[in-house]
Amino acid sequence: MSESLPADVAEVLEAVLKPDTPVHAALRRQVPHLSVRGRCTCGCGTAYFDLDAGRVAPAPTGASTVVAAEALLYTEAGECPGEVLVFTQGGYLAWLEVCSWSDDIEVTLAAARRWLRGRA
Repeated sequence: MSESLPADVAEVLEAVLKPDTPVHAALRRQVPHLSVRGRCTCGCGTAYFDLDAGRVAPAPTGASTVVAAEALLYTEAGECPGEVLVFTQGGYLAWLEVCSWSDDIEVTLAAARRWLRGRA
């Protein structure tokens, strides 16, 4: 069962998908049609999407699985403990992944949201 797009996922997509980049602009048009199909069970916040492809055009990313956007995450202290990746499949948003490179700093979608908001 899918849930509607939660605010944390929507805000991180908003921060990572830049409106002045043509591929990102096309992906941003897909966001209103997304729902979350599932989340990673480890607690990182990675979200897997469902999208009605008949309601919106694909982005020009190609037919394969592609990292269409990425953002390094920086803490308030300037450390970089991970990143957020946005994957597409066939030009459609497929999942948002939260990656941790640190054993000392917990990297979650909530933390990514806070750190990305701090960059603005």
